[in-house]
Amino acid sequence: MQQFQQFVVLLFPLIFFSLIISITEVSAVGGWTPIKDIKDPHVVEIVKFAVDEYNKIGNTGLKLVTVVSGETQVISGTNYRLILKATNGTATKTYQTIVWEDAFKNKKLTSFEPFLG
Repeated sequence: MQQFQQFVVLLFPLIFFSLIISITEVSAVGGWTPIKDIKDPHVVEIVKFAVDEYNKIGNTGLKLVTVVSGETQVISGTNYRLILKATNGTATKTYQTIVWEDAFKNKKLTSFEPFLG
């Protein structure tokens, strides 16, 4: 009986910490996480997609200057919320865009607007 109690005492912290780690991982889903490398080729591809789509929708001629920062959010795919600088040929402005990408790399522009922050 004493061996069983010692076993339970040793096993309990292991189960407890495993549970805490699992809860922490699950709570990360849905929250925004900073993108560590905004020069990553996939991030740049997402930003170029956003500018191209915005140009089609708005009949504009914006050209990407640089990616300033970004975050991702995991929700049935991945949302990319990106801050970028783009020029229309005469002025450079800062924009915020959100692009949703599914597991098959299909993309959809969900937001593109001047960044006020």
